[in-house]
Amino acid sequence: MSQTPDKSCCCCLTRQLNLPSAHLLFWPVFLIGLVADLWSKSAVFNWLSSQSPQRYSIIDGFFQLVIVENRGAAWGIAADKTITLVVISILAFIVIFSMFLFGRKLQMAVVLALALFAAGICGNLYDRLFNDGKVRDFLDFYYKEWHFPAFNIADSMLTVAVFILILMTIFCPKSQQE
Repeated sequence: MSQTPDKSCCCCLTRQLNLPSAHLLFWPVFLIGLVADLWSKSAVFNWLSSQSPQRYSIIDGFFQLVIVENRGAAWGIAADKTITLVVISILAFIVIFSMFLFGRKLQMAVVLALALFAAGICGNLYDRLFNDGKVRDFLDFYYKEWHFPAFNIADSMLTVAVFILILMTIFCPKSQQE
């Protein structure tokens, strides 16, 4: 006998979490993400600094590791506005932690997205504070002469967090999006 799918929940990621479960998801994702970002930046920059040229091809014609220091936000927006970017990062960090700590209905996907946001913000904020206002980027996707702007693990976590929230908005019923 076939069962009718439960239309009240679009997937397991919309499941409500109790507070201990939310903390068990948030903190490991946040800490592992932050450590992965900071470690990868340090490892790649230390290694490539000793290379000549300062790049290493992973997939010829498509993907390489490079040394890029970005003085702005995404795609160099607000370049050399370090104080502004630090303040925005701190405010975003406070908002994210407030949403996590004081949110009444914590869905698994939202907790995951908040943890990824927090880790990404902290990773890039660390660079701004301790790398002369510059964020270390090293992932370079390209085709011939065209290069997507270099990015890092923190940027990837921020992108995945936004993607999770967009998917929830598009595919989950309105009653599940609280």
